[in-house]
Amino acid sequence: MRIAITANGPGEVAGWLRPLLRSLYRLRPDTEAYVFLVPDEYATGFEAQTVRTLFPQARVYDPKTYVKFALGRKPEGVPDRVDLVLYVGGDLLHAARLHARLKGKAATYKFSRARYRTLFDRAFAVDARNAEQLRKWGTPPERICEVGNLAIDGALLEAQAPLEPGTPDDGILIMPGSRPYEVANLVPFYFTAALRMLRERPTLPLAFGISPFTPRDRLRAAIECGGDPRVFSRRGRLVNAEGRSYLESLEGDVRIPVVDNALAAATRARLVLTIPGTKTIELAVLGKPALTITPLNAPEIITFNGPLTYLDRIPLVGVPLKRAVAVGVSKRFQFHTQPNMDAQEMLVCEIHGTVTPGRIARIALDRYDDTAWIASAGTRLRQLYFGHAGAADRMAGELLALAA
Repeated sequence: MRIAITANGPGEVAGWLRPLLRSLYRLRPDTEAYVFLVPDEYATGFEAQTVRTLFPQARVYDPKTYVKFALGRKPEGVPDRVDLVLYVGGDLLHAARLHARLKGKAATYKFSRARYRTLFDRAFAVDARNAEQLRKWGTPPERICEVGNLAIDGALLEAQAPLEPGTPDDGILIMPGSRPYEVANLVPFYFTAALRMLRERPTLPLAFGISPFTPRDRLRAAIECGGDPRVFSRRGRLVNAEGRSYLESLEGDVRIPVVDNALAAATRARLVLTIPGTKTIELAVLGKPALTITPLNAPEIITFNGPLTYLDRIPLVGVPLKRAVAVGVSKRFQFHTQPNMDAQEMLVCEIHGTVTPGRIARIALDRYDDTAWIASAGTRLRQLYFGHAGAADRMAGELLALAA
């Protein structure tokens, strides 16, 4: 089978694309996969490199190469025709463009729109609620196939990675996000919160789980800069000792380990500090309680879906407009994490609005000490997505049948 796939940011690549490609190659080792990373404000710029490392047998094209292809050029290795075009991330128009050039059948995962109701021969749904959403977008019911959440298989796969030195056994793991503005501001924010926690509890096991999409030079720049002044953070250093990386205070008296296999480390931690996104679903399937923040200290630096993300570039009025939009979007939704939306209750502890490192340190320690909440939330979160395991195999099987 020849399949062309669109993908975009780190969440989709790690949570959706990776488990699906793994299942496709296991079921059909001769699968020819052509992965097109499309332009996206959420991307880190390291998605193509990551996919090439994970799947050396795949043909992988970065966003610049994709744009050239979309405009009519033909990069090396791209066939004249494929059996199937699949959307697993980015704007749907990119999948439509690939299909226009490569033909074959078309499929989508989780998303569609009314104008694409005749494009997709199959629309794969995460759950019954998503299936109903696809129907409202005009997708014919007979073309909808409910397979489950691919991110569950992605989490179970990533959690099997080897444990590294510095894993915070029964401690707190910090996962600050991988988008450039998240690294630049939340790494120093959480570093400052971690220093506050360690001042109170010097023996508390703490570590930073850094995404594979975050290169060390970006991490170094973030901790040395200290982020936007409105996040109230302290600067530090990235140091290496005995083959391991640490975030170190400027005084040199505190070192916090940096681990790369974050979800594997999460299995040993008692609590995870992070932000809304795919990681909250992945942590949920591992039964790991989490505290997330949606900081609005500097809302104009946040990335949105669509053209609203560029509001701050409008002279004079752009920044206050984007601030107003960010605050409005935040207040519009009761819950900001998918597990809480799915459960319709606060299983993941969420903090919204203007935050300070000291406040988050205090809440984190209180949650860490609440063993009854740790046990209850962990059990409920694990049960929430129990039935989704195996989604990648189910979807891969349906794709092979569709392309046959």
